[in-house]
Amino acid sequence: MEDMATLAVNPGFLDAVHPQSGGVLPHSVAQGSAHFPEMEDSAIMLELRAGNLSGFDYLIQKYRKPIVNFMYRMVHNQAVAEELAQEVFLRVYRSRETYRAEARFSTWLYRIATNLGVNHARDTRHERQASTVYLDEADSETGSTPDVADSTPGAEAGLLRRERLNAIRQHVLALPERQRMAVLMHKYEGMDYKQIGDVLKLSESATKSLLFRAYQTLREKLKEII
Repeated sequence: MEDMATLAVNPGFLDAVHPQSGGVLPHSVAQGSAHFPEMEDSAIMLELRAGNLSGFDYLIQKYRKPIVNFMYRMVHNQAVAEELAQEVFLRVYRSRETYRAEARFSTWLYRIATNLGVNHARDTRHERQASTVYLDEADSETGSTPDVADSTPGAEAGLLRRERLNAIRQHVLALPERQRMAVLMHKYEGMDYKQIGDVLKLSESATKSLLFRAYQTLREKLKEII
């Protein structure tokens, strides 16, 4: 098998080259790709498991940008985020023959991404740079926000805002791993409690409690600056 990393960083590659033979994709492999937008992602994975490799290309095109963004929010390094996202899709490809449509594909995908992000954070705890995390959106439950945007123009206002964002970043990074991941998925990926719970293997009520504790901790830590 040729380097599957090429497939992850070059969406569309599978339409032209077969990773095993190095030749043009047979017509039979590409059949059905036009119907992918109408299909569930789990069904597309089953197509991939059956040998329709164009399904992998479609899933990369659909999820590559969200996964790269998700990884970037954890590591705040574009190159590392790209590498981690690439590894996510490599694992998807390698798992194609054992894939079971027992959960939503996106849940399974973000579980892979979350595990990779956590492992990377552990491995580089003493060398990574702090991630910049913005929490200026209003909380969907309470309507409150831990970060109020500066409306005052000028360099001083900009400096104060940067200092505040840096403090928020530090406290988000200091959250326990599950809380940190839950905040990222909730605030930036738009995932609801059930989806986050499925990724973290928690009940919906446990997920709500996890996020409540995370936001409560952030507001307590940041009450002097917000």
